[in-house]
Amino acid sequence: MNWNSVRTLALRSLALGCMLVAAQMAHPQDAKTPYPKMAPVDQYLMERDAEIALARSAAPDSISKNAEIMVLGRQGYETAVKGTNGFVCVVERSWTAGISDPDFWNPKLRGPVCLNAPAARTYLPLTIRKTESVLVAHSKDQMFAAIKSALDKKELPGIETGAMSYMMSKHQYLAGADGAWHPHLMFFTPLVDPAAWGADVPGSPLIASPDPEDRLTIFMVTLPKWSDGSAFVAGAS
Repeated sequence: MNWNSVRTLALRSLALGCMLVAAQMAHPQDAKTPYPKMAPVDQYLMERDAEIALARSAAPDSISKNAEIMVLGRQGYETAVKGTNGFVCVVERSWTAGISDPDFWNPKLRGPVCLNAPAARTYLPLTIRKTESVLVAHSKDQMFAAIKSALDKKELPGIETGAMSYMMSKHQYLAGADGAWHPHLMFFTPLVDPAAWGADVPGSPLIASPDPEDRLTIFMVTLPKWSDGSAFVAGAS
């Protein structure tokens, strides 16, 4: 997930009650970040069973119970549970944020997401490659350079038609001070003008988050309930 986008909706959301989209609006570039470098790796890791449960909570049980589950290890993501329905559920960490995001190295951030098969084939490789890079180099700049090179060389796939994901966990922690956002769906496309989808205009339920670094656009639709069926209540976490 693009954490820059997560934070921006928080700023935008005094009106919407939310916090995602428009990375350039996120935080002033001169704001001092409390996370200037990578923390010790242990701070990003979770107990295995707890991570499996958190990953599953991204989608309703009817989807996540048969999904593949990946967990973060010291060398990157590894499969913890084999799936049968084509979905893959993972807990993303802070380094999926934009390069200028002040929470880029925040070890508290957790983004449970369940990806459908097209997203697992074409979006998940970005998360896996970013994770492997930072765990080796511990460098933000080197990671972004590696992703750019991989995209230029087509070592990473372009986003496949129909790629989408669920982020419906009430236990998500998507921004340093804000914790959980709305339960929501995400739809991935190649970079596109949000207006082509009717996003970010009055009355539209679509929120757009262009991500030039990853060469894609994420469209989001907020939902009224968490994955466990309980109602979303604004201001509660």
